Amino acid sequence: MAYELDPRFSHHMIDLDEVRLHYVRGGDGPPLVLLHGWGSTWYMWRKVISQLADHFTVIVPDLRGLGDSGVPEKPLTGYDKKTVAQDIHQLVEKLELGPVHVAGHDHGAAVAYAYAATHRDEVRSLVFCEMALKGVAGDKGIEYFMDQRDELRLWHLSFHAASRVAEMLISGKEREYLRWFYRMQMYNLDGITDEDIDVYARSYSGPGGLRLELYRAFYQDGIDNAELSKTKLTIPVLALGGANSIRDLCVSSMEAVADNVRGVVVPNCGHWLPEERPAEFLESVQSFLKEVPA
Repeated sequence: MAYELDPRFSHHMIDLDEVRLHYVRGGDGPPLVLLHGWGSTWYMWRKVISQLADHFTVIVPDLRGLGDSGVPEKPLTGYDKKTVAQDIHQLVEKLELGPVHVAGHDHGAAVAYAYAATHRDEVRSLVFCEMALKGVAGDKGIEYFMDQRDELRLWHLSFHAASRVAEMLISGKEREYLRWFYRMQMYNLDGITDEDIDVYARSYSGPGGLRLELYRAFYQDGIDNAELSKTKLTIPVLALGGANSIRDLCVSSMEAVADNVRGVVVPNCGHWLPEERPAEFLESVQSFLKEVPA
């Protein structure tokens, strides 16, 4: 069955200083911004936004250059997480939302941290899901995450970061590559269906649609995060990891940069947590947000 967007939500486009962003908005209450990672678009949050909209004004953008953002001209640069976070900050300012809760998955989690660390008085809480923050992970620093051993399932980081090679090899086979990419990191294989893969493939198959510059920015992200982490976050932070993915690395990343961290490792879950285990995701996030001071 084709996905139908909750009628409380609607699609929008907005012009910012450097980019044009697509976002979905719905619900009522304190603002909550949801940020996707690579391989995803706003669509990754489809299983949780209706429940969140019962209590929050939910803003779900496509990051610069991904999904429907930047169409038809997708920017070639600006994929370090501080710059992407500035896009989201401009979006929030233009929508006059005030202090926000920010949640991110994968690269979107790194963007969410950069947002919280560069606009400290404008973020009420941070949800950091299925990402290890580059530059601050102690003995599991950037070199660890570029390790190509099969048992770590992280060789794709180096492949994606190689200049233009990945695009050359994936071009024309985006759907096949994405299907493998999801399955490689998934515990619950029904979390992303063939119909869902069709949705993602349409976004990632267009000219410039892969936007692997997000990976090529990792070393700059590490430098930026090391500097930002010199002053720890004081806002409440929830760190979520899948037990069959990076587990508690989310927690250790956040404990390195924040004082008030709650960690949850979700059982029987791979990388795609909001899609594989939406009920568990909602339970953790909603109980966390209820305790954030108004």
